[in-house]
Amino acid sequence: MEARRRFFTLSSFDRLLVVALSLVRLDVIVHITTVNAEVPDVRRLQRELKAHRPLYDKGDGAARFNNDPDIKDIDIIATYSDVSGAVRISRVKMSHLSASWILENPADGDNGLPNSSQTLGDSFQAGMNLEENVEYPMGDHQSEEVGFFNRQKPPLSPVKLKRQMLRQKRMELRTAELIRQDNENDNIMQETAFEQSKRLEPRVTGKYSIWRRDFESPNTDSTLKLMRDQIILAKAYAHVAKSKNESSLYNSLMKHCKESQRAIGDANSDAELPSSALNQAQAMGHVLSIAKDQLYDCPTVQRKFRAMIQSTEGTVTALKRKSSFLIQLAAKIVPRPLHCLPLQLAADYYLQGHHKKEEQINEKFEDPSLYHYAIFSDNVLATSVVVNSTVAHAKEPEKHVFHIVTDKLNFVAMKMWFLVNAPPKATIQIENIDSFKWLNSSYCSVLRQLESARLKEYYFKANHPSSLSAGSDNLKYRNPKYLSMLNHLRFYLPEVYPKLEKILFLDDDIVVQKDLTLLWSVDLHGMVNGAVETCKESFHRFDKYLNFSNPLISENFSPNACGWAFGMNMFDLKEWRKRNITGIYHYWQDANEDRTLWKLGTLPPGLITFYNLTYPLDRSWHVLGLGYDPALNLTQIDNGAVVHYNGNNKPWLDLAVSKYKPYWSKYVMYDNYYLKNCNFRE
Repeated sequence: MEARRRFFTLSSFDRLLVVALSLVRLDVIVHITTVNAEVPDVRRLQRELKAHRPLYDKGDGAARFNNDPDIKDIDIIATYSDVSGAVRISRVKMSHLSASWILENPADGDNGLPNSSQTLGDSFQAGMNLEENVEYPMGDHQSEEVGFFNRQKPPLSPVKLKRQMLRQKRMELRTAELIRQDNENDNIMQETAFEQSKRLEPRVTGKYSIWRRDFESPNTDSTLKLMRDQIILAKAYAHVAKSKNESSLYNSLMKHCKESQRAIGDANSDAELPSSALNQAQAMGHVLSIAKDQLYDCPTVQRKFRAMIQSTEGTVTALKRKSSFLIQLAAKIVPRPLHCLPLQLAADYYLQGHHKKEEQINEKFEDPSLYHYAIFSDNVLATSVVVNSTVAHAKEPEKHVFHIVTDKLNFVAMKMWFLVNAPPKATIQIENIDSFKWLNSSYCSVLRQLESARLKEYYFKANHPSSLSAGSDNLKYRNPKYLSMLNHLRFYLPEVYPKLEKILFLDDDIVVQKDLTLLWSVDLHGMVNGAVETCKESFHRFDKYLNFSNPLISENFSPNACGWAFGMNMFDLKEWRKRNITGIYHYWQDANEDRTLWKLGTLPPGLITFYNLTYPLDRSWHVLGLGYDPALNLTQIDNGAVVHYNGNNKPWLDLAVSKYKPYWSKYVMYDNYYLKNCNFRE
């Protein structure tokens, strides 16, 4: 509320008299100068005015003044500043003032009337506080006004004092009520806790570790956690003690550290601690208390803890790098049973004379009306699981033809396996990739690059950082599978199967859970590749696989284009030939000879080759992540037509996620003669 200052010149009676009065309204403070020179007693007039308004807080001072028949009406000349700052002068009669005006003499202390700050109350006082720093123009009346508004506040009126007392009483009653409710709640909580403690069994209900989030109970390793914290604190104090030559305290702290570490051992919960652990924790606490009294210095301890954190972070980083290296190494190494199996099969193939038998050509191999699958693998056991799981769910297995291509090393073993363990009714074709004479370095870009000295140096040069020092980012691209043409043969499907029109490509780390024949009836709408997209929100888009800082990539592709998965892909070979997809692949593979467009692998060139030529299949056809993500939805896995163990944790390795392994192992014939000889176990 704005307070405006106005100056009035008031003329009345027969003689000149100067009387300073204040008219106080809700939003206006008025100084009145009454001109009458010979009134004998100014205070007498004030007492008469006071006699006409016994209740000053009713706000009717001006009305009583106007109704007095003995007092003449007064002309008031008001000088004030409007909103724009211009000076205005106006005339008003005292009788025209409303009943809310109150007369006050600023020269007299109280006179029974409230001063301006009391009349306007809290709102006016707040307004004055906000305007404390306002600069007013200097004039004759400024010093008087400032002195008037900054006078010491007189005592509160009886009405306000009574209100203040009532307000205080209400606050005390409310406080007492809140305290009573709080006490009642405490009693209820204590009774509930007592009842629960009666039903609590005195045994360990779960384990807790600060490194895990999915703990069951946070109280089952409180002693263990305390002892670990004590060891950290003792090491910090020991460092400070050593720097200050406190050898006895240093020796004591280190002694208790060793004893606490010995007591903890490999324990993961309080139940696994020895009975003396609590006594050891108490002894350590006593030593730490002494160390704190003698050594505690906040900056010194802070620096020590910061150094300990940095050292721990360095250790964690080194362990992560080592773990990544070991995981990559374990994924590359062939387990002994898998190494044994092809050797046993190859030996029996020649011992039983199968190499002398002429191979008959089956007409089904080139019949476009049948359901054809392409599997390129050197893993006999994994390939058998793909075939067995597909045939197990096929409604008409006699219409399903499996085209398996492997390398020279495993060709005989693969043939022997399917000779002995031929799936019922289904047709199997085994081919050797070395028999494809058209697949040579003059035609195939990858073969030409694999023969280059630069790539050999990248893979095989001894002084090249290829192990722990290289970190995990580049290590995975030095997997031998990237050097195998079996991994790149998927880009030559029309050349491998020139008489087929459609073919379903399957990786060897998948398991089929439903009949896949409906995929041949899916309309690809003129696209070449039918695949399940893998992008969710901002993940697995083109910018994850391709180098968009290279203008050749940024000018031809969108970084937000959705990625898709190799592993189960329906390819329209007729459309492939029409659009010369293999030629597109060769162009981009040649452009990436120096590996500046993408790293090694087949997915990045696949994304480029089939850009805007991929039809998205329903996600239920292909469920990914069983080879690296332990938190997949099991219902989604159960409902998937194909589940894919993409990642390092393959189901035939010890790295496999245990809860996903049954989906794969139920199609392994563990009672097979060769698997028993090679010591395969569930």
